[in-house]
Amino acid sequence: MSSRYAHIAFSPAAVERQRESGSFTIYGSKLDHPDTGPMEFDSRAQGFVTSVDSFFLSTVTSDGWPYIQHRGGPRGFLHVLGPNRIGFADLPGNQQFVTLGNLETNNRVSLFVVDYPTRTRLKIYGRAHVVDADADPALLQQLLKVSGGIMPAKAQRSIVIDVEAFDWNCARNITPRYDKERMDESLALARRPLQEQIDSLQADVARLATENEALRARVSNNE
Repeated sequence: MSSRYAHIAFSPAAVERQRESGSFTIYGSKLDHPDTGPMEFDSRAQGFVTSVDSFFLSTVTSDGWPYIQHRGGPRGFLHVLGPNRIGFADLPGNQQFVTLGNLETNNRVSLFVVDYPTRTRLKIYGRAHVVDADADPALLQQLLKVSGGIMPAKAQRSIVIDVEAFDWNCARNITPRYDKERMDESLALARRPLQEQIDSLQADVARLATENEALRARVSNNE
């Protein structure tokens, strides 16, 4: 098991708190193992990041202030580009450029990726690189692709993140939330048995109607 996440996240102060609370044996003890270097996504992590429609991206200003930005798009807008590389198209926003400005002085980032219906969350550390559209138009076109086609937004750049470490978090205190797509899927599954029953009854009605017409024809012929 990789110790990379622990070596990045657990400062001496955090470790001391863990010792005081008794959680060091669960978390901080990973620091006893050598730093194994950047982690690679397994199939679970790959599938998860490509299934979400939003995440939170944290950067740091030149004065050391943390800044968190919400990023969203169609499912699949966050792409896996390699074993430890992800990327997304930088869709147009309010043009404050706080995140982009922060990345010019410090490319360290942290992502908080949440799937609310399943109460699943993934924490990611990485280093981000901004790639202008003119520098690599093919990359931007790749990142604009989602399952439904090409996103219509006129993105001017790509953001590629080399993943350093990731860790799954517990589901505690995540309130389940469902978007229209998930609700439609759930309702369709719930209605399926009823629809099958309706289809069966309609078939019975059609069969009985046919038999009734045939019976009337025989009676009419006997008169």
